Amino acid sequence: MRRPLAIALCALVVACGEPAAEPPATPSGAQASASEEGGANPTYEQSFVFASVNEDSVFLVPWLMRTTAYPDTVLRETRGWLGRSGIWDAFFSATWSTPPTRTPSRILPYGNLRLLAQEGDVVDGIIFEQGARHLEVALGEVRASWGGPRGEAIELLDGAAHLSDERFEGVILHMARGSSGAAPPGGDWGLLASGDSMVLVLAASDEHRPEDQPAYRAWAELGEDERVWTDVSVAWTATQAFPPARRDVPVSWRITTEGRQLQGDIEVASADIEAGSGPGPLLPVRALYEVTGELSVEGRRYAVRGLLVHERR
Repeated sequence: MRRPLAIALCALVVACGEPAAEPPATPSGAQASASEEGGANPTYEQSFVFASVNEDSVFLVPWLMRTTAYPDTVLRETRGWLGRSGIWDAFFSATWSTPPTRTPSRILPYGNLRLLAQEGDVVDGIIFEQGARHLEVALGEVRASWGGPRGEAIELLDGAAHLSDERFEGVILHMARGSSGAAPPGGDWGLLASGDSMVLVLAASDEHRPEDQPAYRAWAELGEDERVWTDVSVAWTATQAFPPARRDVPVSWRITTEGRQLQGDIEVASADIEAGSGPGPLLPVRALYEVTGELSVEGRRYAVRGLLVHERR
């Protein structure tokens, strides 16, 4: 049986300072902080990414869920993608509102999306069904868990994806984080894997700004060992224009740490990029990248594939 993620899907906190070795068992509620800051609207993110990686391909199922709590309503957004053989299928997209609640960060089913959960709202499975189409992500045992300075709660789990009559074994990243509304939202993040030998999670402190690149943290599972790097540079090494948002978006990155214990290069293999709406002239953009490359971790080289999520609001 899975142990509950630290936030238990209902009390995500925006924190400061260095993380403990394990996420806090009972974090403070973000809603109190929001009210103290004059009614700032807290936003909560829950991301589940299934990845099945081999030497020449990766099968990805990202589910990205976001809720924003306003005084009179809770706005919810859930998106689901399937990435396979370089083709992206944005198969689920829903935005809806629910009445105010004391636990706005709790994720909810909607339409063709169903959730399997234990007592305490610990998610065991995410199911999409539409006609003959059936896609299920089943969450297994926790392999590693970490916390971050913004209140991130991160788990790596064994998992499986069922697509109609096909079954894929892999790893699942579950990341939960939030913003009080006064603090900037969290930035880009990703999951990179080299088969079963190494899994790396990256997360930026805030969104990318041309004049001031955000700091990243990285968490890695190396067989029986784990590593944490608190100051990681993830520099854009190439960009391309994305006219619908009137922005340039990254297409390759160099990852380095002081002392070069972690270093390497990744680039886009395929992507799903979309522009949001707004007054302009620059529009919001969200990109899901299938990436490939090579990393060196403490002198050992790994060919990696995975997912990188880039967003500017």
